[in-house]
Amino acid sequence: MECGNQSQLTHFILVGLPYSPALQVPLFLFFLLIYPLTLGGNLLILLAVARERRLHKPMYWFLCHLSFLDMAVSSVVVPKVVAGFMPGGGAISFHGCVAQLFFFHFLGCTECFLYTVMAYDRFLAICKPLHYSIIMDRRACLCLAAGTWLGGSLHSLIETAFTFRLPYGRDTRVGYIFCDIPAVLKLACGDTALNELVTFINVGFVAMACFLLILMSYVYIVSSILRIRSAEGRRWAFSTCVAHITMVVTYYVPLVFIYLKPGSHHPVDRVVGVFYSTVTPLLNPLIFTLRNKEMKEALMRLGGRKLPGPEP
Repeated sequence: MECGNQSQLTHFILVGLPYSPALQVPLFLFFLLIYPLTLGGNLLILLAVARERRLHKPMYWFLCHLSFLDMAVSSVVVPKVVAGFMPGGGAISFHGCVAQLFFFHFLGCTECFLYTVMAYDRFLAICKPLHYSIIMDRRACLCLAAGTWLGGSLHSLIETAFTFRLPYGRDTRVGYIFCDIPAVLKLACGDTALNELVTFINVGFVAMACFLLILMSYVYIVSSILRIRSAEGRRWAFSTCVAHITMVVTYYVPLVFIYLKPGSHHPVDRVVGVFYSTVTPLLNPLIFTLRNKEMKEALMRLGGRKLPGPEP
């Protein structure tokens, strides 16, 4: 590809989703609706935890971080997707593209680390209940949460620096719904082999290391649950883990599909990207709320509804 001067490259064009003209209005309304629903659902989680003193526990502390991350990821991606359905709305400035790529990977990697920390929290709560409150004290929670944010920022700085160290030419059409590494690298003029290797190793190492740690935690968790004698105790232990497992699956499957498979430039990646970046942040509060009795009760009290009680 012939390259121009990168300093003269002022903008990119986000191609967006492949769709027929008949679907333009339904898709526009879908994304226009999904954004406030995502913000509202995650904000309710934050308000419920802040209001209920009995939810001031490590599990809900980390859940609040996850809700904030989901709101932030949705804010980074969805408004620009909505604008893409309008005339000229697909344009994004060069620096805006850099910022979008940085913040998406910063928030996404932080979320990856956070899922691992949440698995560690469940491991301590179920496998070492007598030592849980001592190990997972306020200082430990703060350090673990800060570590996820610091790790995510370092990861994203590396990826962003490697992506935009390359020269970019006249082709400005990003074949994706937002500025992401595989789609942006297709527009680079130089050799992208090193970038693709760094992305595969960096994203792959982080994702696989976190996934293996989560898997290892749940091997111990399931083993401990099966040794619980009472059926009620086993039911409670499983219920505290099912929501987290479900969220991990909805997070990792699209991530592997987009970043860890060869030739990740197929149009179907855009559809998977929609689920990963817009639908998952909406589903997380629903998944956790439906599987958690304490959270359901807190949300009902937040809405001013009385909880069902025994008949007089």
